[in-house]
Amino acid sequence: MANTIILIPSRMSAQRLPGKPLLEVNGLPIICHVLKKARETQIGDVIVATEDQEIFDQVKKYKGDAILTSKKPKTGTDRIWEAFKKLNLKDVDYIINLQGDEPLIDIEDIKNLDNLTKKNNCEINTLATQFDNQKLIENKNIVKVQTENKLEIEKFSVAQNFSRLLKNQSQNIYHHIGIYEFSISSLEAFTNLDQSENEKKYKLEQLRAMDNNIKINVSYASSKVIGIDTKEDYIELKKIMEYKN
Repeated sequence: MANTIILIPSRMSAQRLPGKPLLEVNGLPIICHVLKKARETQIGDVIVATEDQEIFDQVKKYKGDAILTSKKPKTGTDRIWEAFKKLNLKDVDYIINLQGDEPLIDIEDIKNLDNLTKKNNCEINTLATQFDNQKLIENKNIVKVQTENKLEIEKFSVAQNFSRLLKNQSQNIYHHIGIYEFSISSLEAFTNLDQSENEKKYKLEQLRAMDNNIKINVSYASSKVIGIDTKEDYIELKKIMEYKN
């Protein structure tokens, strides 16, 4: 059976919300909530990859695994590749890149991503879900993905484009979720490419793949998530998670 590990890239210097990995909800930093979700999948080892000692220390305090990387990586995917090489792990076939600001991601969706990736020998697979309302579609902080076909549970489609703002309301537009699963060879190939102009312009690392004609599969996620990009997102997250408790 193919083996998967989960790497969570995280850093303090996010442009829109600096220090967000260590912002607390229910007394626990956001990065530790994400780590907890990843562990609960029981897919494989879970390791936080960070350039910041503060994040490293918090993860260790939570009894999690972490590795310090350099400050060179331009994106989370570049960071996890550097971390993977540094870890020198054997017998790993797939790496899940789980963004450190998705504490509401559902563990069943992560498991489904892994199952579909392995079952279909995908090189790169990601998740997307339905939009709840028009305001979310118009929100430039939320990344949209347009797929070739309608997304269905247990099936995937191929991404045609990723964007922050839609020029027209076409079909098969979904809310992209910040998680990718790579085969080792596809991750190495991706990180060996230079950043594309679209990637730098729109600050979407997946456009590096699209601009180099690398196929990204998209699987359906049943849960709704909020990425934490702004102070307002953080306040909304606190309301949701603290209400649950």
